[in-house]
Order: sequence, then structure tokens, then C-alpha cells
Amino acid sequence: MTSSLRKEYLAALGFTPWVARAAAAPGHADPDAVAPRSRERPVAGASDDAAAPLEALDWEMLRARVAACTRCSLSATRTQTVFGVGNPRAEWLIVGEAPGAEEDRRGEPFVGRAGQLLNAMLRAIGLAREQVYIANILKCRPPGNRDPAPAESAECLPYLERQIALLRPKIMLAVGRIAAQNLLRTEAPLARLRQQVHAFGASQVPLVITYHPAYLLRTPTDKRKAWEDLKFAREVCARVQR
Repeated sequence: MTSSLRKEYLAALGFTPWVARAAAAPGHADPDAVAPRSRERPVAGASDDAAAPLEALDWEMLRARVAACTRCSLSATRTQTVFGVGNPRAEWLIVGEAPGAEEDRRGEPFVGRAGQLLNAMLRAIGLAREQVYIANILKCRPPGNRDPAPAESAECLPYLERQIALLRPKIMLAVGRIAAQNLLRTEAPLARLRQQVHAFGASQVPLVITYHPAYLLRTPTDKRKAWEDLKFAREVCARVQR
């Protein structure tokens, strides 16, 4: 990344760029492996066995299972499911809480202003959006963008767990209190969860917590803390053997 581009991305985070110590360049994503950012539809032939256990599903079968899901009442109010987007062999998994209105319309997580800020946050640590994988706890939008209900999260979390098993990321970055609390099964405030290496699931994937981009748009004074979290996550990832 050129110096001018880095300054541009750091400026989007709301602070004066500075020269960091040299860091290892991230791996280059395989452009052929990047999932298409298109309106989600069930994949023909991918869900022939609707009774197959989740752990037997590949990416296409899982996408089809999610698209047809009626496990909670959100299936009655969604426009479409929001499965996830990015490189299915990414080292980084970014996890948010649930789709918003624009995500529900477009079928892709983190679009609009929050998505633009997330892109800038990733660029600031040398990652393109296409290099990571982005998903949510919930695959359907809660009406009125309300917080996910515990029962909704419980029904949807197995889909994310299967995505994690397929992806095998080196690190997970949870953005926002709701995502962090659901992943860690805790009611602790975000301030107490930051700047720590947590572990998620049976594979104990390193998990780092930071602020949601939508929150940072409302509270730009916390962008400096988010930058510290991103640097921390980058250091953690550099130590992990995949």
C-alpha cells in the first residue's frame, strides 16, 4: 500500500496518520476464491438432502440451507438472508451482530456508511475487504434493527459455527457488544472485553473484540481505541500458526 493511500484510510478513522513499525505483509487473497457479492439465492442442487447435519455441509450447501431457513420468526419478515461475503480461505473472520435495512435489501453484510468505515479500518492494518471473510451472528434482519433476541441468536449461531469450521480462520474480530456477548456467552460490557485474547469454539480460535463501525460513526472519540484494538488483533494474528 502506498503512503498516500495509508494516510487516506487512517484519516477515515479520524486521527492523524503516523508511521508504524514495519509489519509482515498480509497474504494475498486468491481472486478466484472470493465469494461473489450478489443477491443471495438458494444454490440449485446444493440442498438435495435437507436433513443432512450441518457438519456435513460445504459452502454451497450451507448457503442454500441458510437461504431456506425458517428456524425462527425472522424468516417471515426478512427480504433475504445475509449469508456472508469474502474469501472462503481468509485468515481473518469479521463478525457483526445482524443485518440492517440496507444489508437486508442487498444480501451483503456491512454495506453503507458502517461498511465504508469497516473497509477503512481494515485498510489501515493492510487488509482489503476481499482478503477477509465477513459474517453476522444473525443471517436475517431483526425488524426495526432491534437487538437480536436470545432465542434468535441461539437458532442462528450454528450456521456461523459451521462457517468457522469451513473457514478455519487464524483470528476472529468481533465488532460490537452484541456480537461479542453472543460469541462469548457473557453479559460483560465491551470495555471489559477489549484488549484481550479470547477463544471461540472447540477449535479455540483467537477472538479479539472492538467497537462496531456504526457506533464509531456516532462516537468518533472512540476511534482511537478502535485503532488500538486493530493493532492488537494484527499482532495476535501474526503469532498464530494456522
